[in-house]
Amino acid sequence: MKKGKVVLVGTGFVGMSMAYSMLNRGGVNELILIDINKDKTIGEEMDLSHGLPFAPQKMLIKAGDYDECKDAQIVVITAGVAQKPGQTRLELAEINAKIMKDITKSIMASGFDGIIVVASNPVDLMTYVVSKVSGLPKNQVIGSGTVLDTARLRYLMAEYFKVSSKNIHAYIMGEHGDSSFVPWAHAYIGCKKVEDVMKDNHHPMTVLEDIHKGVVNAAYEIIDKKKATYYGIGMALYRIVRAILDNENSILTVSTYLKDGEYGQDDIYIGVPAIVNSKGVRELLTLELTEKEQEKLDESARVLKQMRSDSIDKILKD
Repeated sequence: MKKGKVVLVGTGFVGMSMAYSMLNRGGVNELILIDINKDKTIGEEMDLSHGLPFAPQKMLIKAGDYDECKDAQIVVITAGVAQKPGQTRLELAEINAKIMKDITKSIMASGFDGIIVVASNPVDLMTYVVSKVSGLPKNQVIGSGTVLDTARLRYLMAEYFKVSSKNIHAYIMGEHGDSSFVPWAHAYIGCKKVEDVMKDNHHPMTVLEDIHKGVVNAAYEIIDKKKATYYGIGMALYRIVRAILDNENSILTVSTYLKDGEYGQDDIYIGVPAIVNSKGVRELLTLELTEKEQEKLDESARVLKQMRSDSIDKILKD
């Protein structure tokens, strides 16, 4: 395994936003680009490489194929189709599940034994598909989960409280989607509970609900205005990759496998705070949830498992 070697499968807006973040911020020694559109990967290789004289470190960038996965430390999958107007999430899941299955088979055929990071949507389901098809240990397959949602939350909280977002400690949990939630009892500004800050400064608690709604609606608003979101998730993926490459033991709300009744769930990938290092997910952080929060997590899990039984499991068996 080559330390610092990353393979990107999918050179669309999301994948290339991550690649551009890597070029600008460093930490990656080698970046291999794979896409069904071979000409595009060559063009992206050239375009990125021309920025290397201004990059913080030397970096090999090249268009390649799945045999390059063999000695990679990380493979990031951003390939897949975007949700079209009028298309249900189940229809999207079926199309992307087939794509994920084929991609994962190609990755594993190379002899890959590193960590796979999945960003394709619906991300919790697609991470499950990649995990099943790859046969890798569950800690080595993780999804982008609610890492971007959490970044959006911290940004909006920082704007409201006029505090650096780096001093906001709060998480979005659950499905990467409308059923996500914030465990507010575990949200802090510095070392002070957000709920106490609200009370001490006579802020209405409804503000917190509005902030969460802002997070949930953010993607819809961006898509309405510019057709797609990619810079935020590109940075979020770079953040996950860097945590793995640098063995950081950082806490990130990645889509993680729950297997032993954590949060009352089993056999499901969903966004929860987890410690991420060079092995992937080292361990989960189990937070005490309110009854309402637990209900939201249960509902997220129910929806995901229903979609799996409706079609994904059949695709995995075919």
